[in-house]
Amino acid sequence: MLSAVERKIEQFVTALNDKEVISLYAKLPHGKRLRAKLILKIAGTSLSAVKTAAIVEMIHAASLLHDDVLDDADTRRSQPSLNALYGNKTAIMLGDILYSKGFFELNNISAEVAKIVSNAVTQLSLGELKDVSLSRRFNTDKEIYLEMIYQKTASLIEASAGAAAVLAGKPKEPYMTYGRNLGLAFQMIDDMLDITSDAVTLGKPALHDFVEGKTTLPYIYLYDVLDTAGKERLASLHGRVLDTDAQNWIKVHMEEKQILLKCYAQAKELIEEAVELMNSHGETSLSDIALEMIERDF
Repeated sequence: MLSAVERKIEQFVTALNDKEVISLYAKLPHGKRLRAKLILKIAGTSLSAVKTAAIVEMIHAASLLHDDVLDDADTRRSQPSLNALYGNKTAIMLGDILYSKGFFELNNISAEVAKIVSNAVTQLSLGELKDVSLSRRFNTDKEIYLEMIYQKTASLIEASAGAAAVLAGKPKEPYMTYGRNLGLAFQMIDDMLDITSDAVTLGKPALHDFVEGKTTLPYIYLYDVLDTAGKERLASLHGRVLDTDAQNWIKVHMEEKQILLKCYAQAKELIEEAVELMNSHGETSLSDIALEMIERDF
């Protein structure tokens, strides 16, 4: 039923009756549509579920457009980013248009679904701001990192599960907990892949996050176990273009201290908790989506 979601997004965008917007949207890579899959799995394939899935994916696309501008990203999923092709102003405005159209269409679903999703977008925006602020310094506080990735990434996945539960007449709280865990694990894995994957797989340079000033979980854990000289060197590399020696130094110490294994174990624990929670509600089919969040290479 993902094809129905794609058709609905195209209908929403076409309804704007703007050739430039239609052309620009057609150039965006679609990704795996994990949020849409989650909604359809929980709520089924009713028209309301398909519309909600389409709206959430439009909102997600808008957030990525803004994210690429904030990060000065030249690529997105191995393709030139829209801001690289057409400039930051065009990317920001397309993001605003997708957000606005999504909010408009939410009014045709239900008040409760609209409230859940719109609140997540507020959290997402707060998370983006926090991400920008944190990039100005080397952050060693794990709780601050977790709060930021909850807002920036997990909140929309949490809302997707909660909105789907409402549409299906199911209790939203356990589904939102499930979605929250998925979102946190998803971002943790994403942060790990920035270190472990090559540039071709990532669609961006390896270790790009650290160069951009993002102190993700692996760096926080690595900092904790380094000696004083190591702490000073790691902090000194933050937000700088890394030469081969610096990249190798980081990767070697990540390997020696088994940092990535520790990060993966934490992400896996979140997924296992989510799966167990859904199993207790008879939702055994949600296990595959949960595992897809962490068993990926891009």
